[in-house]
Amino acid sequence: MLELYQWELSQYSEKVRLILDYKGLEYRKIEVTPGIGQVELFRLTGQKQVPVLKDSSRYIVDSTEIAKYLDSQYPERPLIPQDPKKRGLALLIEEWADESIGIKSRKALFSAISQDQNFRKSLLPTSTPDIFKNLVEGVPTDFLKILGFGVGYSPDVVKSAIADLKQDLEALTLLLADSPYLLGDEPSLADLAVAGLSILLKFPDGAYLDLPASLRGKGVPSIADNPDYASFFAWRDRLYAQFRKPLIGVPPSGSAPTAIQIE
Repeated sequence: MLELYQWELSQYSEKVRLILDYKGLEYRKIEVTPGIGQVELFRLTGQKQVPVLKDSSRYIVDSTEIAKYLDSQYPERPLIPQDPKKRGLALLIEEWADESIGIKSRKALFSAISQDQNFRKSLLPTSTPDIFKNLVEGVPTDFLKILGFGVGYSPDVVKSAIADLKQDLEALTLLLADSPYLLGDEPSLADLAVAGLSILLKFPDGAYLDLPASLRGKGVPSIADNPDYASFFAWRDRLYAQFRKPLIGVPPSGSAPTAIQIE
């Protein structure tokens, strides 16, 4: 069985999970503990970032490379169109989504987390022990704001990211106005990338992530509840309903993450 080394709230991990579900492939999730788990991941793969896909004895790193690998090794339900123009557009939109929605959504969500203790505690997977949830809840808001400065998430950076994301969502809404998918009548890598990477802006309504049910449909203020982007998120949730396997009713091997083991 395929194994996905991941973080449950990594939007790049979610992009790969959506791709795997779209292709109908069975896989096991392995949750990598930040820090010590990344050391083990580095030993296995030579890098510390998730997602990483393991297929037999082979490790594939980076969500884009994973998508290309899956298309070559598991050609059923292809992600990348054969038509040259659509192929180019699919790869272009996927790369743009990685660099725009993928990066900026983390900055936007950081703003919401830093302002709301209950919200950041709720973001922990439901399987997280209470002791760690209490530690996260107890982190002072001012400390998080200082931490944001340390990683480049100053108020101006966050404000700029949210403004850019609103422009991105407006553009996507226009592209989808008269088409079921970004490239026409058939889904492609472009759709799955955009949909999966958007989870931090507004969590899907269904039971797809290991998060409390109360967070479904919630997200970044001014984006998640903005009527201007309601049609985009409705499209995203319809795509999830079509292709993403919910956690409920999924066998244990494909649902709750397994913590990475340190040898």
